[in-house]
Amino acid sequence: MLITKTIHDVPSKLNPNGRPIRIFVIAPNVPGYPNAKFPGVVCFSEIYQVTGPVERFAGQIASNGYVVACPSTYHEFEGPEALPYDAEGTDRGNRYKIEKEIAGYDEDARLSIDLLTSLPNCNGRIASTGMCLGGHLAFRAAFDRRVLSSVCFFATDIHSATLGKGKSDNTLIRVRNGELTGRGEVVLIFGKQDTHVPREGRDLIRKTLEDHNVTATILEVQAQHAFIRDEESKGRWDAALTRSIFNFMLEVFERTVGRDLGERVGEIGEPEHVC
Repeated sequence: MLITKTIHDVPSKLNPNGRPIRIFVIAPNVPGYPNAKFPGVVCFSEIYQVTGPVERFAGQIASNGYVVACPSTYHEFEGPEALPYDAEGTDRGNRYKIEKEIAGYDEDARLSIDLLTSLPNCNGRIASTGMCLGGHLAFRAAFDRRVLSSVCFFATDIHSATLGKGKSDNTLIRVRNGELTGRGEVVLIFGKQDTHVPREGRDLIRKTLEDHNVTATILEVQAQHAFIRDEESKGRWDAALTRSIFNFMLEVFERTVGRDLGERVGEIGEPEHVC
């Protein structure tokens, strides 16, 4: 399926600099069907903003029939240009990550969802995904009731609650408060060799989700951090594994937002009554 890219500069109420957030939208293009509508996906980037690998990842999702919105995360600090995959870019991205307010991250998600639902080619059924920092942001996007599923790649800082200004986020607290209970589906994908999220952290996330009845899947694969990044991955990119996991993500999206099943009746996993 062909795709197109457009740029949307959306006002941010929480940005003290008055700078809008730039959201890149990559969407299917079906010649001859100008009124076609598709589900939406918010794709959150890693600490380098919307880089080539992130745009290609989003483009692959869009080419499978989704309108994808990629927000530029660090609009409070600089323009929408991608940070370089070098030591200086890494230092800037990591510094911004803990200088940005948690409320600012949540506003970015809300504005991205608002944009998708306003587009004439989006049917209003929304999912989220992201990698690294973006994996955590995709997880937090699930707190928005409009998001029906979230697939989070090697999400950082969830287990340690160290995202945002003050390095004290409330992500797992909100899970414990029941904000994901009985809601959409969450998938977290981690590499077992990922030093950013150790086994103890993965176990904490799993236990928290299970203890609070969140519809969740946690996949632990033989991979390192950033294994889906096809550029500057420091030898960690696994193309075959990425293809397999990407197809798993598409299955989740197809099942949760790709089809409109109407209003759900009963709880997930509730046994059927057989006569």
